[in-house]
Amino acid sequence: MTDQEARYDRIASGYARWWAPVLAPAVTELLDEVAGALTGRERVLDIGTGTGQLALGAVTRWPSVSVVGIDPSSGMRALADRDADERLGPGDRHRLETITAQADALPFDDGTFDAALSSFVLQLVPNRARALREARRVLRPGGLLGYVSWLDDAGHFLPDSIFDEVLEQEGLEARGSDGPSADVPSVKRAAGELRAAGFAAVVARRGRLVHRFTVERYVSFLTDFDEEALFSELDADVRERLLRALRRRLSALSRDDLTMRFPIVFASGRRSR
Repeated sequence: MTDQEARYDRIASGYARWWAPVLAPAVTELLDEVAGALTGRERVLDIGTGTGQLALGAVTRWPSVSVVGIDPSSGMRALADRDADERLGPGDRHRLETITAQADALPFDDGTFDAALSSFVLQLVPNRARALREARRVLRPGGLLGYVSWLDDAGHFLPDSIFDEVLEQEGLEARGSDGPSADVPSVKRAAGELRAAGFAAVVARRGRLVHRFTVERYVSFLTDFDEEALFSELDADVRERLLRALRRRLSALSRDDLTMRFPIVFASGRRSR
């Protein structure tokens, strides 16, 4: 198990509660974009299904579509299966299956799927070019790949900067970069990567993900999900002092300051042969 898989196993519940709602509008927008390309009877692959947000959306939107969701995290898959059990009736539950697998080593024969979709995953894979080639391989000729992912951006979210400042004021090390960004560098690059992987009829466009936090939701987002490891290691008095300072600073922000706005990219292409 990789460190990334272990982390997503550990934070699966927090992801479902705090991060999936942030991504939900973009996931819906992706489904809207591909709706005209699907007849409703396709077999669809959800690459990096996570907690099943996209897969469940597809199954409930198209009554005859069947979806296979792959993810390397068993913890995330367990939540996807649980939500499918709760939200889908017995007549529909069989149309959603989850499998543990890597995006760049798909356990399927060539031409298995009519469409492949992915939301906020292709920036996480070890090798995006290989993952795109694998997606093409498992699509039938004419099959569609559509995804949404982060665009690399130098912007920042003010509450994040304030959190780093509060950490430093408490004598803690500010959060550093995880290294070079694996986000898609540009819309042009997104289209070029699809063409290099063998896709035709390529379309790519810029979008924006917007989500407004309240002070308490942002604090919970940090403690229960984004920085859960950091907070779990703090002594109780340090944690209390840090959170008190953070809430004080955040309370001075406007609604606009508490609104996260990050660029995203929607891209699609078809396997030509």
